[in-house]
Amino acid sequence: MAATLVQYLGTGRRKCAVARVFLRPGKGQITINGRPFEEYFPTESARVQVRQPLLATETADKFDVLVTTSGGGLSGQAGAVRLGIARALVEFNSELRPKLKELGLLTRDPRSHERKKYGQKGARKRFQFSKR
Repeated sequence: MAATLVQYLGTGRRKCAVARVFLRPGKGQITINGRPFEEYFPTESARVQVRQPLLATETADKFDVLVTTSGGGLSGQAGAVRLGIARALVEFNSELRPKLKELGLLTRDPRSHERKKYGQKGARKRFQFSKR
């Protein structure tokens, strides 16, 4: 008979990025798409953003975090992972919810990419106007 695997699932989204986060009891190792956390996010700002819910609830060394993420860029993926970790922590222990909510970690950031409009250079920028 196989031992049951205890894990908590959280889904995070930001811009066009989607992250599925699995929290498993462990030593605090973070793996993203099969790669080490430090290798996947080269910037320190993205790393701080991802660790924020774990440090706020003081559970950084209690869980191994396994993440599969797709879409968007590194900034969007970091935001998606942060939301996914926060949601998984609430699934693990609902008493952590007020602390995470106070820090704004359970709020999905609604800002996303605006589409380019025809007759313009981008979403808002226009081509240079020439009077003559």
